[in-house]
This record gives sequence, structure tokens and C-alpha cells, in this order.
Amino acid sequence: MPSRGKYFINENETRRRTDSLFETYFCITQQFPLVFLFLLIIAAACISLIIVFAASGLRVQDHLRFFVTLCTALGIFVVIFVLIFIESLFQRCMKIFALFIWLCLLTMGFIFIFTGERISAWDQVPFFLYIIFVLYTMLPLSMRDAIIASLLSSVSHVLTLSIYLSTTSEPLTFLAQQLVSNAVIFLCGCLVGFFHKFSMERALEQTYEDTLSCIQIGMQLDVKKKQQESLLLSVLPVYISMEMKLSIIERLRESNYYPHKRDNFHSLYVKRHQNVSILYADIVGFTRLASDCSPKELVVMLNELFGKFDQIAKENECMRIKILGDCYYCVSGLPVSLPKHARNCVKMGLDMCEAIEQVRAVTGVDISMRVGVHSGNVLCGVIGLRKWQYDVWSHDVTLANHMESGGVPGRVHITATTLSYLQKAYEVEEGNGHQRNAYLNELKLKTYLVIDPRTTQQSLKSRHLPKPGYVNDRLKMRASVRMTRYLESWGAVKPFAHLQQRESVGSEISTPSGKTRKEIPMRSLGLHRSLDRNKSQKRRFEEELHEKMITTINGINSHKESIKCGIFAGVTPSFSEKGLEKAYRSVCLPYMRYYAACATLIFGSIFVVHLLVMPLNVLLGVSFGIAAVVLLIILFVSFAGYAKLWMNNSSSSNPFFGISEAVTKKPILRLPLTLIVIIVVLVISVLNLYSNTEMHTKTNETSHLFHLQNNTNAAGNENDNLTDPSQNKTNSSGRENYFLPYYVCCCILGLIACSVFLRISFEVKALLLIIACVVYNIIFLKNCAVLFEEYKTFLYDSVTPSPTKNPKIMGSFYLILFGFTLLFLIKQNAYYCRLDFLWKNKFKREREEIETMENLNRLLLENVLPGHVAKHFIGENKKNEELYHQSYDCVCIMFASVPDFKEFYTECDVNKEGLECLRLLNEIIADFDELLSKPKFSSVEKIKTIGSTYMAAAGLSIGSGQENKQDKEKPCAHIGIMVEFATALMSKLDGINRHSFNNFKLRVGINHGPVIAGVIGAQKPQYDIWGNAVNVASRMESTGELGKIQVTEETCNVLRQLGYSCESRGLISVKGKGDLQTYFLCMDMNKSH
Repeated sequence: MPSRGKYFINENETRRRTDSLFETYFCITQQFPLVFLFLLIIAAACISLIIVFAASGLRVQDHLRFFVTLCTALGIFVVIFVLIFIESLFQRCMKIFALFIWLCLLTMGFIFIFTGERISAWDQVPFFLYIIFVLYTMLPLSMRDAIIASLLSSVSHVLTLSIYLSTTSEPLTFLAQQLVSNAVIFLCGCLVGFFHKFSMERALEQTYEDTLSCIQIGMQLDVKKKQQESLLLSVLPVYISMEMKLSIIERLRESNYYPHKRDNFHSLYVKRHQNVSILYADIVGFTRLASDCSPKELVVMLNELFGKFDQIAKENECMRIKILGDCYYCVSGLPVSLPKHARNCVKMGLDMCEAIEQVRAVTGVDISMRVGVHSGNVLCGVIGLRKWQYDVWSHDVTLANHMESGGVPGRVHITATTLSYLQKAYEVEEGNGHQRNAYLNELKLKTYLVIDPRTTQQSLKSRHLPKPGYVNDRLKMRASVRMTRYLESWGAVKPFAHLQQRESVGSEISTPSGKTRKEIPMRSLGLHRSLDRNKSQKRRFEEELHEKMITTINGINSHKESIKCGIFAGVTPSFSEKGLEKAYRSVCLPYMRYYAACATLIFGSIFVVHLLVMPLNVLLGVSFGIAAVVLLIILFVSFAGYAKLWMNNSSSSNPFFGISEAVTKKPILRLPLTLIVIIVVLVISVLNLYSNTEMHTKTNETSHLFHLQNNTNAAGNENDNLTDPSQNKTNSSGRENYFLPYYVCCCILGLIACSVFLRISFEVKALLLIIACVVYNIIFLKNCAVLFEEYKTFLYDSVTPSPTKNPKIMGSFYLILFGFTLLFLIKQNAYYCRLDFLWKNKFKREREEIETMENLNRLLLENVLPGHVAKHFIGENKKNEELYHQSYDCVCIMFASVPDFKEFYTECDVNKEGLECLRLLNEIIADFDELLSKPKFSSVEKIKTIGSTYMAAAGLSIGSGQENKQDKEKPCAHIGIMVEFATALMSKLDGINRHSFNNFKLRVGINHGPVIAGVIGAQKPQYDIWGNAVNVASRMESTGELGKIQVTEETCNVLRQLGYSCESRGLISVKGKGDLQTYFLCMDMNKSH
């Protein structure tokens, strides 16, 4: 789009017209309705003239040229009126229509001039002024074409009459002054028309930009909503995510209105489901393999493996719940109950075992899958405030977990309950799980191992596996390399791939409007067959934008769209909402000063016309002097704000600066000033006619007495013989009334002054316009009827002229013609000004909603990922093609559990089958999460919750370079922060105990060391950390004691350097690590001094 304020320059206008979308918008929204209204008005005017002609008793034979011209013009306008409803024809030929209409009007004007008995200097001046005005305001012409056509119209009129009247045998009074007055009137019409067209095109351009931006914002809002839903669905099932979304938005709204309001309890999003099957699966041998992996290899392996498992889960109607290290668990029968839930889980377990067996066979890596399945009831949902992860709780979930740990590698281990649901779909054998797991032994549970029916076809499958030679070649590589290369061939979807695609579309939408969108035509895009995905998305977006814009354009003119937008296009345009109407009327109008300046220009033109052709007297000088002072004061007040550009800052204290600013912003000041300006111009246009009427009456009386006295004297005087006494009387009483038609022109200019205040209240302008038209017609048709009749008699003697030659009739006719034209025009302008305001208001609201959505999306994504990791996916430098992985040399990991909660948790009718127990756990976890918002714990990142265990890490937001710098200044300071965080958790739990009358104790384990962080999983992307330090921290918690923080020897040494006291616990047996020396942090002394 061109820069503002340069629409009249041909180069910029040509550039704007190349935008076909704007061309269509400009044509349908502005040009078509204006041409439609103009043709209605001009056709009605022609019919009115025909009626007046018939009512005057004139014969067609005597005025054949006038009558034929009217009928022909009426026929032409009716034909054009029909043709413009053919939209394609109107868009292609609208300039031709406009030029043809202009030529018809011009021809009518000259025929009216030269039709009749006598031609005067004022002949058809109002009609040519009307032609000039509609060229700018109602006909679909460019600014350049309108200027050329208006100049040709005005110059042709002045030159034609100048040449004709200067060569006529009968001299006219004040011919030169009248011709100059005509030029002044036409020039005023051109300047006011230019201002009107310039202002409306500028407003229309802004409306177009606002409309386009609003549609873009609406589309962006749709994308953001889809992103938001995708983010929620990437963490939570749809049935619970929508509930949480509505709750979050409601809380955000409440926080705006009630910032200090806080509920006593946090929201709980947990539901109970019966008759489901729970599957736990663990990759045996993966911990040993992971220790040999690079960060990228580990993340790739996990993403590919769990991506494959997600695919298997989808095929078997299972929902993945969570990933815990290399442990994967899912549920079948959620959220919709499935009769085959047990079969689904068993089938999925067998498929997982087969997939891992295939990996083992191809890569030679010693790994296998151990699967446990149990069927029962679960509570499922989300707890806490941060890092939401969908989870399940119940005694049956705990049992399923122990079924996995007590299972056999490569087999699916099931309970008797699950077996009963299978209905002999699979053959089983004794599982003997009680021999491998103490929990199962305690419950004295009988378990089974499922026999895979596909094992009988194993020999057939072996033919599809690589030959031994190929495997031997691959064995020369590291196990992690072999795994990574093979698993990459599975092609698992990367995390947040769906989000990245939508975001690439959304990024195209945020392009600022106001520039020419050359991409909108789709033909040029279609020529490039080698478009990549982003370009094709951009193309789809542009096509959708184009379609929505066309739909909007087509609907703008319809009455239904007006009502839909809140505008009633009835007698007076107004908003149905009172608040919206009030906001519209109080909107700032920086162009108010230009409206006043344009009205002052009209006042100046009226003054010049009065000086040239009106009889000069004291009243004229006094009235125009007072009016000029009033208008100059208003102009000074309006433009005082611009004085800041060239005056010193010390002058800014001048009160006029504040008044000038208040005029543009406050309707209570703006409206009175507008009324004063318009009323002054309307009154001054006709005020001096009364003084001229009184002067004319006195002159008539004096002249009449003079002729009566001279009748008895010598009648042979040569001069007296030229005319009879009656003719002398006529000459003296009619010749000097040549100024009457110019009063009509001045009144028309006064009416035009009402329309230059574009954004001022339509009701005020319409009321003033109607009152002025009525008063003017009363003055000309009643009060000054004698003057007009005498002037007509002077011009035409006893001959009855055609209506266009009768100054009284045509004066009233042109006042009504301009009145109706201006009334429809200001109504149309008011509608589009309101529409522009509506788009701006909608744009503002949707922009705020977009910002809310963006903040909500960021909140949601950061609730899934740490802030620095989220930038990898949504930041400006996001790397869509890469998996996120990062290695750290020193990260502090904490596991904090509430072991007593397992005993507290019961499932009975009193606590709604465990739901009320989970409500308390939700309060505990939520209070823990609230600590993370404190600045001192900004470096602590919550990783996940596992049952009643809270896992967090510190030092993940620090890059390797920053970490090294920090180590030199203060070694592993985040370890001390983690200890303080653990202490704060214990204090929080003590507070919860006091309110809930419980005696829960926290058991905390802390360790530090190198870890690998990454995001895995396509269906439900999950941020996690892996490494030996993580496993040891978990063991520190599980082997710890209630109310104490257990740390390793290495962590103890760092804490002592930071000023903390630790006491030795001695050697303890740690699974997979042997005997480790551990320490308890001294809670009473905290930091030693």
C-alpha cells in the first residue's frame, strides 16, 4: 500500500491500483453504493424537472430541446443504473461509466444554458457546481481524473459564457464581476471536492488496512487457538484439556478484576474410570547402554523407541500416560470405556517385545522389554500447578507397576484379573511373579506369562533379518551408534512437529499491514512447482485470506452485515450497543482542524462572491467582519497545537495548546465549535439578502414617485422616448437583482460546508442541513418571491421561460438537489466512518486476545518445558528440524517423596474411591509448585511428579560456558539453592499438616553430576533428564529416612564448601551401585557459621 497522504500522486495511485484486492474493496464498498445513490438522485431530479415542466403549463413544442434532453438523460441514467448491478461489468467499466455520466451531465448543462430566450452570466452555475462536486465525491474516478474533469467543466463554462456574452449586442451589468464570481464558486467546489475525496480515500484506505489486519488477526487467532489446543493435547487428553483451558481463562479474567482474590483450594482435574487395563514396560539393559551414549544419541534413541511405542499404542487403542526414564506406561479404556481393554494392553505388550527383539536381532545390542499388565480402576488427571503431566493413581496402578518389576524380560506378565478379561484370547503359563517381587509375594498374587502366538512363526521372520555377516560388520561399531542408526530408519515424528507447522503459518500472518501485498494473486505462486512446505502453507494462507477478504467485502454493503456489525443502516446510522456508541462519539479527531479550515475556505469564497456581485453596505461589512473574527479564533484554537513545531518549549505552557488538544479529544468542546462554524457559514450566506430587500423596496418607492411627477413634464425628451414609463420602472426594479442567483450559489456553498466535517455526528449535520434547506427555500420562495418575479420579468418580459431559466424555481430546485445529495453522502460517509471504527475496535480487541493467547500458549508450553527449552520450539531462532538435547556437567537433582501418603491413600466410599485423598496430594504438589515462582528459586526446574514423589533439578538453565564461569566464582551454587528449596518444601508440608491435621514427613534425596536433557515423544512430548546422577538421586530418596535430606559423599563435600553441615550415615546398599557412603544434611543447624 502507498504511504499515507500521497494518493493523488499518479505513481502511488497506480501502485495502489495494482492491488486487485484493494481495487475490489474500493469498488464494492465505496464506488458502487455512491454511484447507485447518485443515479437515483439524478434520475429523481430529471423526473422532478419533467413534473415541474408539466405543472408550469408549458408546451412541449415550445421547449422541445429542453424536454428531449431531460427524457434522453433520464433514459441513459436508467440504463446505466441497470448495468451497474452486473458486478463484473461495473468493475471492468466503472471509469467508462463515470466518464459517460460526466459527459451526459456536461451536455445537459450546456443545453440548458443555450435553451431559452436569454443567456445570463449566472446561467447553470449551480448545475456546473453540482457536476464538479459529484466528480470528486460520488463518481468512481481517480483523483487525477476528477481534477482534470472538474477543471474542464469549470473552465468550459466560464470561457463559453465569456465569449458568448462579450459578443452579444446587449451589454450586461457587471459581467466581469459575475464571471469572476463563477470562477471563484467553481474553484471553491474543486478545492472542497478535493478535500472531501482526499479525506474519504484516506479513511477508506485506513479502513481497508484495518479490515485486512482484522481478518489477519482473526486468522492468527484461529491459529493461536489451534496451537493452544495442540499444546494442551500434547500433554493432556482432550476431555480434560478443555476443562483446564476454560478454568485457566476464567482465572486469568478473575485475576484482572480481583487481583488479590485467592481460593482456599486449588482446582482438581481428576476423574475416576473403571474397567481399564494398565501396562507398564521397562527396557531392560537400557541404563547400561545409555551410559555409553552421547546426548544426541540418547535423545534420538529414546524418541525413536517411544515414538514407535506411541504408534503401537495408537494401533491398539491405548493411551500413553507417562515416560519415566526408560519406563513406559499406558492405559486402555481411557477416556472411553473399551470392552477389549485387556486384549489391547496384552497385544501392545507383545508388539513392544517384538519391536525390541527386532532391534536386538538387527543391532546385536543386549536389550529386551519387560512388560506387566493389570486390570482394574484408576483415578486419572492432572495435579499441581506446573509441568502438567497426565497421570493415573490407584492401588491397581501400583500393582501394575510391580507386575512389570516382577516380570520376565521379553515377556508380558499379567494378573489373574487381566486373564479373566482376556476370555481365553491368549494362551498363558505360570508367571511366578511372587518369587521375583516382594509386593506380589505379600499380596500372594497368582500371575501369568502370556504366550505370544507369533513365536511359532519365528523361523519365518528370521528370513527377513540381516545375515550374520552384516550383523558382524555392524558389531564393529559402538552399541549406541548401531542403535541410533537403526532406530533413525523408523522415522518417528519429532516433538511438537504439529505445532511448528501451524506456527510457520502464524508467522506469516503477523506481517504488518499497510504495505502492498503482492503475494495475494495466486497465479504467480502457482507457476513454481518446487515450492517447499512453508511456501505452500503461505500460499494456502494467502488463498484463505483472499477468500475471507472477498466475503467480507461482499457483506459490507448488505443490510444484514450492518446489523451483524452492530450498525443499523436505517434513518440514522448508530451502534446498537450504548457503550460502543459512546466510544465512537468520544474518539479523538486529529483532523478536526482541517474540517474547520475547509469550512473557513468556503466562508472566504462566499465573502469574495459578495464583494464582487452583491450591493455593498454597512451590514455586509459588519456581519462578515464578526464572522471572520469568530472563525479565525476557532482556527487559531484548532491549529495552536501545531505551534509546538516552530515555537520554543517555554511556550508549551500556553493554554491554547491544551485547548487545541482538548478540541480533538473531547466531544463536549468539539461539537459546539462545529455547530458555531457551520451556523456562521449558513447564516452569512443569506444574511445580507434582507438588507438588499429593504434597499430595493425603498428604491422602488422613490422611483415610482419620480416617474409619476415626470409624467406631466415634457414628454419629448429623447432619452424618455427610448422606453415607456413602465419599461423604465421595470428596468430600475429588475436590472439590479442580478445578484439573486448568486445568493443561491452562496447558500449551496453553505450547505456543502455541513459535509466537510466528515466524522462529526451525522444527526447534527443532517439536522442543520435540513433546517438550512427549509429556511433557504422559505426565504427564496416567499420572502424574496417579489424580487425573483421582478428579475424574471426583467429578463423575459411576459414570456414564460423553461424551468431551467427561471431563477426562483431553479434556485429552489438546486437547493433541494444539493440537500438530498449531501444528506445521502454524509449518511454514507457516517456509515463507513463507523465501520472503520468498528474494525479498529475489533482489531484492538482481537489483538489483545491474540496477546492473551500468546501469553497463554507460552504459559502452556513453559508448563510442559523449561523456558529456555521452549525457545527452541517457539523462539525466533527455533530449530524445527532438530531434536532438543543438551548435556550438562553439573546439575543438582532432587527427589522428594511423601511415603506416608501411600498408607494415607485408601479407596472407599467415604473418600470417593480415593478422590479426596488425591485432592490433598494436589494441595501438597500445588504448594510445592508455588515455591518455584519465588525469585530465589528461579534456577530450580520441576521435572515431573511420580505418584507422591516430586522431582526437580537446578542448573539446567545455565549453558556450559556460563556454568564454567559460575564454577570459578562460586562452585555449584545451584546445589545450595536446591538444598534451600528442599528445606522450603519441608516447611510447606508442615503448614499443610497443621491445616489438614496430618503428620506427613518428606523424604528427600539429592545428588549432583553430569546429566543429559532432552525432549522426546511425538504424541505427548516430554522434557526429561537422564544420567547416572539422576539414578543415584532417586536411590538417595528411596533409601532415605523421613524428615531428612540424604546426599552422596560428593554432594556433601560441595555443601560443606557452601557452609552447610552434614552428618555421616554410613554405608548403605544401593541397587545397581553397591554400597555407597551417604550423609544426612543437618536440618537444625542449617548453614554453619
